[in-house]
Amino acid sequence: MYSALYNHINKFIDLSKDEQDLLAPLLKSLSVKKKAFLLEEGQTCRANYFVAKGCLRLYFIDIKGAEQTTQFAIENWWITDLTSFLFQKSSEFYIQAAESTEVIAIEQHHYDEMFHKLPKLERYFRLILQKNHQASQMRIRYLYSQTAEERYRHFNQMFPEFVQRVPQYMLASYLGFTPEFLSKIRAKR
Repeated sequence: MYSALYNHINKFIDLSKDEQDLLAPLLKSLSVKKKAFLLEEGQTCRANYFVAKGCLRLYFIDIKGAEQTTQFAIENWWITDLTSFLFQKSSEFYIQAAESTEVIAIEQHHYDEMFHKLPKLERYFRLILQKNHQASQMRIRYLYSQTAEERYRHFNQMFPEFVQRVPQYMLASYLGFTPEFLSKIRAKR
């Protein structure tokens, strides 16, 4: 049932069958339909979501009323509003399914219990957060140091599956330009 998550964890740390059995009751499986929300602005983020199948996105509404996608998560990626999740405060973000998605959630009220029962998971989540932080830093760097066309080409080269799976307006938002500009870039190719 949770094999995708266990396989992912075992890429970073060794989690025995007995330890998987301790973790299982703290997990929750969810099916999310395309365009459905796991989190909306003003709500408190109550879980960290592991994508077993599908695609989620994290976004906010800017001062002009436009959606600004800040993160995607496909298979074997985690997504949450970390500030809202950790501090249990109202979110300024949305988490929405970009396609029908299967997730494994670890709810916030289970975190301390999980780390108490399985302290080695702290290492796993530290490693995941480090990778996530590094990716965020590089994304910010690219937003400031590359042209829009360079950002698209780089993203397409690094993550070709996104270009096929994610709606054009979401991809354009993530890369920092309009869907119309994305159409022009694609037309040049």
